[in-house]
Amino acid sequence: MPQPVRRWRSGVAATAVLGLTLTACGGAKVGEDTGAAGGGPGKCGTFNLAVSPWVGYEANAAVIAHVAEKELGCEVVQKDLKAEIGWQGFESGEVDAIVENWGHPDLKKKYITEQKTAVNLGPTGNKGIIGWYIPPWIAKKYPDITNWKNLNKYASKFKTSESGGKGQLLDGDPSYQTNDEALVQNLKLDFKVVYAGSETALIQAFRDAEQNKKWVIGYFYEPQWLFSEVPLAHIDLPKHTAGCDADPAKVDCDYPVFDLDKIVSTRFAKSGSPAYDLVKNFNWTNDDQNTVAKYIALDKMTPEAAAKKWVEAHPDKVKGWLG
Repeated sequence: MPQPVRRWRSGVAATAVLGLTLTACGGAKVGEDTGAAGGGPGKCGTFNLAVSPWVGYEANAAVIAHVAEKELGCEVVQKDLKAEIGWQGFESGEVDAIVENWGHPDLKKKYITEQKTAVNLGPTGNKGIIGWYIPPWIAKKYPDITNWKNLNKYASKFKTSESGGKGQLLDGDPSYQTNDEALVQNLKLDFKVVYAGSETALIQAFRDAEQNKKWVIGYFYEPQWLFSEVPLAHIDLPKHTAGCDADPAKVDCDYPVFDLDKIVSTRFAKSGSPAYDLVKNFNWTNDDQNTVAKYIALDKMTPEAAAKKWVEAHPDKVKGWLG
């Protein structure tokens, strides 16, 4: 019988090497042996799954964990880790899989090409869009604001106590994939990037801005369940072209559309674990992810219950992942 899912929660300060010995809320420790992935050909054993800090990723992880546990008999250990910390765990075996990667060519070069401790398992099926957004009431009343060239005209309306006399551009968690500080500088915008600290804080800021007609502009992304409730308006930055973001300090273009993908450790790929095939075959749509994310974030279901509800409604899709 499979064991219950255990969650490891890193603190905000977990920015050093993954192998630090930190106690997990579920009993696992970073640096503690949680069992070899796979447990031998055809057996799942322990499956160490990284979970990054946004609800869309949590939806992916919850569904994969549910299927791995119920269908394959895996002992799933989910570890809440920010992006690069998760990649660091590939070599030690502390992380088997990252199941929603947003680009990160620098990490791919380091861990896949150079160190060869990781393998790309292809797309999740999700299309990732990062950009700057405003609540719909602003876009409706001031339609020219969605052109970045007009942002300075409205900068003073976005001022806050934290933005130092400039307009505030609200970002999320500092670990997110962002070019915003360089964009503000290189596009000569009278704004200052201020970090909200989390996806939850960003969502609350946009919801409040729409409900109470407040001025907020910020970093956000799709897929995201919030768009079904608050149809945020996208700011048109200079069009992304090949190579325009090659130098992080000189970025002056919009974000590309990301084909979100799955990354696993090389040792996991060679383990013979059926969980490897599950991750390899896992593929769904933005609508699928948004459905599960909404269950978690808005309907207040546990990730496990949200995953179970979605899996039971989509048996054919799950059957395809299991081969």
